[in-house]
Amino acid sequence: MAAVRRAVAPGEVGSAWGPALGRVWSFIRSQLGLWSNGHNIFVYQHSDEPGSPILCDFGVEVTRAFGTVGEVYATETPSGEAAVAVHRGPYGRLNEAYSAIDEWMAANRRESAGYSWEIYGDPMPDPARTETTIVCLLQ
Repeated sequence: MAAVRRAVAPGEVGSAWGPALGRVWSFIRSQLGLWSNGHNIFVYQHSDEPGSPILCDFGVEVTRAFGTVGEVYATETPSGEAAVAVHRGPYGRLNEAYSAIDEWMAANRRESAGYSWEIYGDPMPDPARTETTIVCLLQ
């Protein structure tokens, strides 16, 4: 994916993603063939320190690797076993999918490896039909 990284205070992702993702899309539009219907993906590297900034890669799925240009660089989602939940509905209710993953991890004695990401499906006219996939990397 093509991404821009930001250190974001907890609770501030909503104000940080727009400008960062705007830089990514400006870059993608300047690179013929780099994008082919890929989705926006936000990758979060969570800190062990409560209240510490979260490292966020605000990105877009692309067709190939490329060299870093300014703040935009090529990266991948972390690999490994993960817990996944698909949220259908408005973005303001994504916490429900995260809660479902937390409950599953507790019930199955699994722990997070400190990374999660959101894959945003195509927006729908009816927000109740918008789909977002939440992924939590497991230890």
